[in-house]
Amino acid sequence: MIVLDNSIIFTGLPEIAATLGLSTTGLSWVQNAYTLVFGGLLLLGARAGDLLGRRQVFIVGLTVFGFASLLVGAAQSEAWIIAARALQGVGAAVVAPASLALITATFPAGRERVRAVAAYGTTAGVGASIGLVVGGALAHWLSWRIGFLVNVPIGALLILAALRFVPSTRPVRGRFDVIGALTSTAGMGLLVYGIVESAERGWASPTAVVPIGVGLAIVALFVTNESRAQQPIMPLRLFSSRVRSGAAIARLLFAGTMIAFFFFTTQFLQGVYGWNPLQAGLAFLPMTVVQFGSSLLVPRLSSRFGNGRVLVAGLILVLGGMAWMTQLTAGTSYLVGVAMPMVLMGLGQGLAFGPLTASGITGARQTDAGAASGVVNTAHQLGSTLGIAVLTAVSADATDSAARAVDTYVGGVVMLVSALVAAVLLILPAAAADRRYERSRV
Repeated sequence: MIVLDNSIIFTGLPEIAATLGLSTTGLSWVQNAYTLVFGGLLLLGARAGDLLGRRQVFIVGLTVFGFASLLVGAAQSEAWIIAARALQGVGAAVVAPASLALITATFPAGRERVRAVAAYGTTAGVGASIGLVVGGALAHWLSWRIGFLVNVPIGALLILAALRFVPSTRPVRGRFDVIGALTSTAGMGLLVYGIVESAERGWASPTAVVPIGVGLAIVALFVTNESRAQQPIMPLRLFSSRVRSGAAIARLLFAGTMIAFFFFTTQFLQGVYGWNPLQAGLAFLPMTVVQFGSSLLVPRLSSRFGNGRVLVAGLILVLGGMAWMTQLTAGTSYLVGVAMPMVLMGLGQGLAFGPLTASGITGARQTDAGAASGVVNTAHQLGSTLGIAVLTAVSADATDSAARAVDTYVGGVVMLVSALVAAVLLILPAAAADRRYERSRV
């Protein structure tokens, strides 16, 4: 629901601007307000589930997200929709890590958890692609408002399902890490704000440099506090694993590349090909269909070859598709220049997201399940923000939409190569060692 909602906004933005009469700055903050609050509160929302009870926190998050979606769908002004999107970010910051933590706590280690985590990882990519299609269809045929209002009944059904099927967890006794909560929220919030500003005003702008600098300083204070706190909001022991550390780095780079790909490709399809929102959304169907199919193979492939190898194979396929996209021009046909590389990227995404998610939480203690999932989601959200900002800066000197898209694809290739290096150097060796150990016990 969260991933779907986040990508629906891409194809719906032009209609939102026309309906509410938004300024250019106001339109950008329809997305930025959500991103800023979501990224800033993720670690706090994740640890809250560990300490206060995951099912309870999950239900609260769904309630907030559903109510905020209702407000977005009913928005009548610029201030209204921006405030409602910020409230959506609050709900998302609770729901996203709580859902992954519930999977970790509910499914025992082994094949069942592999399947559950693979399904969770699949939603990150497939949901984004489907959101573009749904957003374009709704904006073209009905209204952009429906894309947000539909979250209300979906949220209600999820709450009922959680009450019926998800076991309740007892709150953990102990002191809440207030300093950690404040510094993580302030530090992450300022970092995200600075990155967002850099995309609009440039990296040298004081409105980007100052928040990023202050944010990094506060994050340093946060890390220092976490090393001393009795019940830290983000236990530093989570990074004692090379696999988890590598997964965080790779996810940040991978998520940043893919969200930027969706963002700039949508602009290319509408700006260069002259397609309407529905056509632009439907253009992503080849990727969506192939990705869904390949994701179904992940549990079987991971059992046979290991998460590390499947992840590396997926990243290589996505890298190949992105490299293909760098050849795109205004005169290139959709079939050859867009659809065919999308098939390759969809195949790779379907293989990569599940193992990447599993690697991010592997070996984490049950009491750290929420914190581990918070790191996974923080890497994803921060990477998404950073990806758009960095690739916007990379393409700033482009003279037209086609050149801008190609510049971002070249930058995407560099980011994917970096993600692949992190996976090969950090995740693959440790995953192979774990696999040899498991075989020795048989």
